[in-house]
Amino acid sequence: MNDLDALLALLTPEGRALLDEVRDTDPARELAVATRLRRTQPAELVSAALGQARLRQRAVAKFGAEDAGRMFFTPNGVEQSTRASVAAYRAERLKGLGVTSVADLCCGIGGDAVALARAGIRVLAVDRDPATAAAARANAEALGLGELIEVREADVTEVDTGGYDAVFVDPARRGGRGRIFDPEAYSPPLSWAVEAARKAPLGAALKVAPGIPHEAVPEDAEAEWISDGGDVKEAVLWFGTAPGAVRATLLPGPRTLLGTGLPDPEVRTPGRYLYEPDGAVVRAHLVAEVAEQVGGGLLDATIAYVTSDELRPTSYATAYEITDRMPFNVKKLKALLREREVGTLTVKKRGSAVEPEELRRKVKPQGPNAATVFMTRVAGAPTMLIGHPVR
Repeated sequence: MNDLDALLALLTPEGRALLDEVRDTDPARELAVATRLRRTQPAELVSAALGQARLRQRAVAKFGAEDAGRMFFTPNGVEQSTRASVAAYRAERLKGLGVTSVADLCCGIGGDAVALARAGIRVLAVDRDPATAAAARANAEALGLGELIEVREADVTEVDTGGYDAVFVDPARRGGRGRIFDPEAYSPPLSWAVEAARKAPLGAALKVAPGIPHEAVPEDAEAEWISDGGDVKEAVLWFGTAPGAVRATLLPGPRTLLGTGLPDPEVRTPGRYLYEPDGAVVRAHLVAEVAEQVGGGLLDATIAYVTSDELRPTSYATAYEITDRMPFNVKKLKALLREREVGTLTVKKRGSAVEPEELRRKVKPQGPNAATVFMTRVAGAPTMLIGHPVR
């Protein structure tokens, strides 16, 4: 049974009843449950229900238990859909531009369409994959948003978006060999998405990979990097907002750091404090803005660690108090950790080839205390900095 047939079978009364029955199945008991159910139910329907239950369990991290428990997913849909918190933030930005209708192109299973509709925005959700479009349609109905979301199975390049205030495009960035890094190899290509964005009356948002080269950002676009809970999730190219602007947005919050065009910070000797900028700040090339906030400089010209002599508050970096500095030497580190009775060791690295798990294995931390070791470079020299986060 292919993805579309499996989904359509689960949308029948029999399929929905079976889904309810297997909802909380423990993966360890799946075989026993499947064996029991196949005595009275078609084997393919049982497999489809158990597969959907697994997908819903995986989707909880992105959509929350309540929504994930009602939604329908495809394997790719769970993997590639936007986290609900990020989609909600983006929907509010579009709403703030006065947008009341959006053409959501490459809508996937409808995560962004749901967020837009919950913001009161009318949505045309388009995807060319039959199973994916069917999942998006089922999700709009399951969440009570069917009146605001129209789902269309079509090639997005052939859809007329003229009747909508804005467009949101989420091109496919995975191929048969994994992630696609060239924006022109997206499906559809970034250049097509940019032209579609420029035609939108009030604005547009294009979701792109966080690693997009800054030189690939059009001059008339705003570039925003978004992290959620410290993990970088995506970059967005905005049209109709602030051409040329660069920002890093941290969720929950949102907390937004705007680029001011500062030059690279100077390299200086390590101070008492080390600041680890959020990944969105690093991707947005806004480490200089953080350094200015804390009155600091860089440990190394090529590494995004900021150091300063005093503790200053910033929402865009985690501060650590550094207690020890030494050249890279595993034996000396092991001796120091044993002396400090460190049993909980957090290993962070930038500019080092050392693997954190390998280092932990070699130093064998034991004891009641905790510490953080930074494997990095100071003015080009491999260095270990030991400390702890400032609470």
